[in-house]
Amino acid sequence: MSEKDPFRVFVAHLFQENEDYRRVFEYLESRDNFFYTNYSNPESMPASGGSEAIKEELRNQIKNAEVLILPLAIYEANPSLAGFQLDYAQASKKPILAIQSFGGTVAVDKSVLGRCDDIVDWNERTIISAIKRLARNENTAQWETLDFNLD
Repeated sequence: MSEKDPFRVFVAHLFQENEDYRRVFEYLESRDNFFYTNYSNPESMPASGGSEAIKEELRNQIKNAEVLILPLAIYEANPSLAGFQLDYAQASKKPILAIQSFGGTVAVDKSVLGRCDDIVDWNERTIISAIKRLARNENTAQWETLDFNLD
């Protein structure tokens, strides 16, 4: 992975502001040397055409992504629209990475969790490792190092 070949991600959204949606990007930006292109655009809500226009806009956003990231709180806010995004990702053979609700306060149906290829907590290292593994089969076995000041 380099600046010339960034990971292509789509973060599930509901065409409105959402704290967990923004938080995903805060975590991705906090890691040095991790390059990605965001294909999700919650500001592009179709002005007309109803639900079919909304679905077409989501298809266009998801189609070029390598991985769909689903903050689980977004699913709980609108299961129908988030479910469509999961359906399209699965039909397009795109891996799905779920991120637990921030603070772990939302219980999600097991049928939703069963559709996800991986489920992680809010931790930039585990989120980025999961993206690398799911999108490109990159094994990012990393060890945490702790430095102790013995003075």
